[in-house]
Amino acid sequence: MPTAATGDSGEKDLRSGATAMGSIQVSLTDADRAQALCSLLERSTQTPVVRTETPDLETACAAVLDMETFHRLPQPLEHADRIVLITSNDAANLKEAWEAGVHSVLSEQDPLNTVVLAVLATCLRSGTRKPRPAGRPAEP
Repeated sequence: MPTAATGDSGEKDLRSGATAMGSIQVSLTDADRAQALCSLLERSTQTPVVRTETPDLETACAAVLDMETFHRLPQPLEHADRIVLITSNDAANLKEAWEAGVHSVLSEQDPLNTVVLAVLATCLRSGTRKPRPAGRPAEP
């Protein structure tokens, strides 16, 4: 079950609609890196951040995965454009991501701030912002 990544205790159960369209789902095998990324994301956006073992690309605006998690997803991928993949710069991994339709691929050596930027860009591209009512100005 997905969990919110908040507070010093690390994780807590979700009781609201955080898995609704627009959540950021983090599914990394390195728990420390996942927690650090969740903390940065929570400070960077109001979008709910969820740690999960099995991402749901249907409900995520962005899903941060490593190759191990990526390989567990059913193929062919739907919504591959919502994946932010963190992998080695191995040619086979990069080719696999390209052929699956992943738009955002980052190196394992990239700083977490770079991952945050890729996640936020993916959320914007996925079009998960709530549409504004007619006649009202856009939210900042």
